[in-house]
Amino acid sequence: MVYLFSMLNQKLQQRLIQKLSPQQVLVMRLLQEPLLALEQRIKQEIEENPALEEAGPEEEQAETEIIDDTPVDSVESDEDEFHDEEPEEITKSAEDDFDFEDYLAEDEIPEYRLYTNNSSPDDEVRESPLASGVSFQEHLLSQLGMHRVTDKQYIIASTIIGNIDESGYLHREIPAMVDDLAFNHGIEATEEEVAEVLKIIQSFDPPGIAARNLQECLSLQIERLPDRSDGIALAKVIIREHFTEFSKKHYDKIMLKTRASESSLKEAIVEIQKLNPKPGVSISDISREGNYIIPDFTITNSDGELELSLNSRNVPDLIPNRTYIDMLREYSAAGKNATKSTKDAAMFIRQKLDAARGFIDAIRQRQETLYITMMAIMEYQKEYFMTGDETKLKPMILKDIATIIRMDISTVSRVANSKYVQTPFGTFLLKSFFSESMQNTEGVEVSTREIKKILQDCIEAEDKSDPLTDDHLVDVLKEKGYNIARRTIAKYREQLSIPVARMRKEL
Repeated sequence: MVYLFSMLNQKLQQRLIQKLSPQQVLVMRLLQEPLLALEQRIKQEIEENPALEEAGPEEEQAETEIIDDTPVDSVESDEDEFHDEEPEEITKSAEDDFDFEDYLAEDEIPEYRLYTNNSSPDDEVRESPLASGVSFQEHLLSQLGMHRVTDKQYIIASTIIGNIDESGYLHREIPAMVDDLAFNHGIEATEEEVAEVLKIIQSFDPPGIAARNLQECLSLQIERLPDRSDGIALAKVIIREHFTEFSKKHYDKIMLKTRASESSLKEAIVEIQKLNPKPGVSISDISREGNYIIPDFTITNSDGELELSLNSRNVPDLIPNRTYIDMLREYSAAGKNATKSTKDAAMFIRQKLDAARGFIDAIRQRQETLYITMMAIMEYQKEYFMTGDETKLKPMILKDIATIIRMDISTVSRVANSKYVQTPFGTFLLKSFFSESMQNTEGVEVSTREIKKILQDCIEAEDKSDPLTDDHLVDVLKEKGYNIARRTIAKYREQLSIPVARMRKEL
């Protein structure tokens, strides 16, 4: 018998690994936060760290007191006195070496506040926070309370309402809900009982709620209207009997089958277009009606000169807590006579002050990065911000701005993906200004956004009775100097949420 022995080989291997420091991670997280989220983040940090507080008017205006630079490592135990009790506690380490000046010496006014908020505290604040509202499920349940239903029917109705999506549609089948009621509530209900309760919910406002498909949704709405005109009567017939032809815009087939004239069909189509294909959205808007976009930047045109300001109304001045600073100074005065509990308290205070100082510095870095990034974008797209003409937008990718500000592309991406800028021409998400480039027939690089704008203008100006197909759009753009393939036209059209020519046809 042969025994094979294997030995573990031990060896040293040197590798270079790049890791972000906790401070860098904090800066990156704050950088991607929009303004409202940042405000909540600051409030949370103040609640969790007692060594951090908002600066009051006196701290903002008066010069900060400069405190002596007595090192905290003077708060240490005498080695002979405490050697028998805690030998590890009395060893002085590099971690204990720090200077009061690191977080006691402050500027009169934080540097980032000099250009991010040059307004008076008395100025009118126009920003509005998110408004809370009633969800559309709660809206439907409130209507259910107005009907006389049994306890069993109420549970069935709650199950149905809980399965309605944000658009107002019920996509869960009745047999599946019967199983849900049995497993989750221990209720034995038949499909007929569930269907009966569903009819009650479908009678709620807004009309069309709890429909299982678009045809049923439109039918629930149109059936509530009285036949006050021939157009409404014909619209009911179209939705009930010829919905497939209508959805494909085969108007000739509809006129042939219903023996309706073209004018009557036009009147019916107008009535159908008044219906809401997503009734749930109208209820959701109740809870979102107070949801305002608060821009992170504002660009103004002052006599031909662009001016950039960073919105910092909801970013308060932060300072280390004075009480903690005084306590640390008192503990340091104890010197070698300090007890172990005194040293532990000093260490706790130091950690909290370090965290406060790190958070304040992270906020400052965030504001500086936002400002220089937006300044680079504004200068790069200066012609657009001066005129508001989308065809003046230059091709711009993240790397272009990253090269200008000498930062990583990921940093620019964090700024662009969640920040808004208010301009004289509207409020826009920063990432909407980034686009790839293409060459026109003259060899000049143009932005893909410029091409999309021209494509949208062409479709808006087309004859709706004979809309332009993608092949025709290729020819139209080629005449304008843009040689673009058909599949590219289709891609841009889909990105603009523009349907195909057949679906844009009107009588």
